[in-house]
Amino acid sequence: MQVVKLSLNPGSVRQIYRPPSGSGRGPSISQVRRDELRALQAPLKERYTQEPGAAQITLSATGTLGEGVSCSVQTGRAIAKAGLHPATGGDGSLLCSGDMLLEALVACAGVTLRAVATSLGIAAPSGCVHAEGDLDFRGTLGVDRDALVGFSAIRLSFELVTDADEEQLATLRRLTERYCVVYQTLAGFPTLRTTVAAT
Repeated sequence: MQVVKLSLNPGSVRQIYRPPSGSGRGPSISQVRRDELRALQAPLKERYTQEPGAAQITLSATGTLGEGVSCSVQTGRAIAKAGLHPATGGDGSLLCSGDMLLEALVACAGVTLRAVATSLGIAAPSGCVHAEGDLDFRGTLGVDRDALVGFSAIRLSFELVTDADEEQLATLRRLTERYCVVYQTLAGFPTLRTTVAAT
């Protein structure tokens, strides 16, 4: 067996987000009102205006290839309750939807790779799936109109323990990209439609 790394979208890593030292934990986001939220975000917006690089972070998600056609993703919660990321005023007690997006990609890509390997008769590989994406929070906070609101780049990679040769690994990569629903959704710019209704 050999350990190989299969990257579906390689790129440079910027920085992994870590809350500023000594920042402490703010009030629970569930208790935050408009004025409190503005107070939480004001210093962040000011910092991002003065230090644009501080708003650029990298989120990540990791999964483990399991038995059969499965991939386990660690979310940290049985019930997914999303809230603001610490870089936008959250206290870190709730899931970030950006993390959840990456976790969906990891899960889908992991399952797809296992399905492709099974279909091709390649010994089911074990290993890890990792995704990371770069965000500039100046965009979502309205600090800089030119800053992208969504992910500017997403990188997906597999670290596999397998006897597959280079040709088989290339096929695994190509077919995983082709048949992974979440990967293709992100790559294909689907038509989006939003509705808002009062009840």
